[in-house]
Amino acid sequence: MICIFLILFTKLIIIVNIFVNVLISELYSFIFIRVLLNLINNAFWAVKTVEKPLVTVKTEHLDNQLIIKVRDNGTGMSEDVKAKIFQPFFTTKPTGQGTGLGLSLSYDIVKAHSGELRVETKEGEGSEFIITIPIQS
Repeated sequence: MICIFLILFTKLIIIVNIFVNVLISELYSFIFIRVLLNLINNAFWAVKTVEKPLVTVKTEHLDNQLIIKVRDNGTGMSEDVKAKIFQPFFTTKPTGQGTGLGLSLSYDIVKAHSGELRVETKEGEGSEFIITIPIQS
C-alpha cells in the first residue's frame, strides 16, 4: 500500500509518498525519525529563497531494501560543500542557525542500521538525499 500526503504551507509544497507495507524489524523508528526530521528540516532551509519551493519524500521497496528519498528544488550545493556535509560541525547556515551535527548524526544512525546515506546535488538545481536500508524478507 502506498500513502501519498500533499501538505501545503504558505508557499511550500511537500509531497510525502510512504510505502507502508515494509516491515523493518531492526529499525528503531524513534531514532530513525530524527534522520527524516533532519533531512526535511534541511530541505526546508534550502528552498526558503526559491520562488516555488518543493520538498518531496518518497519511499520504495526494492530488492530487500527500503529506499527513502528526500528531494528539494533549492539552491543545491557545490562539490566542495558536498564533500564536507557529513562531517561533524560542518554547516552552511549562519552562526546560531545550525550546529553542523544534523547530517553527521543522520549519517551515523543510517550506518548503524547497515544502511547508506548519500546525496545527489547540482548547484542551483536542488538536492536529493537517498537512504538505503536493508530489510528482512
